[in-house]
Amino acid sequence: MRISGSVALVTGASSGIGYQSALRLAAAGARVLVHGRAGGPLAELAQRTGGTAIVADLAEPDGASRLAQAALDAADRVDILVNNAGQGWAGQFSTMDTAGADRLIAVNLRAPVALTRLLLPQMAQRGDGYLMFVTSIAGRMGVAGEAVYSATKAGLDVFAESLRLELTGTGVRVGVLVPGVVQTPFFDRRGAPYQRDRPRPIPAEVVAAALVRAVATGQAERFAPRWMRLPVAIRVAVPGLYRRLAARYGGGG
Repeated sequence: MRISGSVALVTGASSGIGYQSALRLAAAGARVLVHGRAGGPLAELAQRTGGTAIVADLAEPDGASRLAQAALDAADRVDILVNNAGQGWAGQFSTMDTAGADRLIAVNLRAPVALTRLLLPQMAQRGDGYLMFVTSIAGRMGVAGEAVYSATKAGLDVFAESLRLELTGTGVRVGVLVPGVVQTPFFDRRGAPYQRDRPRPIPAEVVAAALVRAVATGQAERFAPRWMRLPVAIRVAVPGLYRRLAARYGGGG
């Protein structure tokens, strides 16, 4: 995918992976449209990148449609869509209220599906585009205390894979970035800090660099860090062993 001269929409760009990805896409020559709920950080990012800030709450029923229309109004097209916005929640599922679960499903799964549906036709018509989905290692393996979050990321993962097969030969490519534990405000916002000694969180800049490389090369899947492929492979190849190890060492974050 040629990044220079493209228009890239990055959701969840107020901080973390989205913020760093927008910086790197802009440095590679893209015009960036940065989305988030916090107007202040977005305005600062837009100034740094020479891009456009779009404020929208993707938990609202019309949030995705408002964002898509605002992006097309600002730039007439979107060549690269980075579905990065997401929310977390940590705790026993039995203590999670329905509204909290609904919000996670809305932001992490419903919104990227809706946003993709709204922006894909103009990509397909041009025969060019890239759809990037930021999922999570939690969606590949499951994590104790994050049942709904893991489910939304697993759903997004399979949606992307199915879409990739559907779009074969159209010129529109689909990529998935599977990050592990990342140094972002995510853990503060989910209601519980990250307390494990390993794996150690990696900088958001490292994950963003992997994301932009995947876009530039048209890569279908990338783990950050790359060694995260190993536990996923063990889970698939030797599920009984994986579950015993997970039960022994804990699957919570």
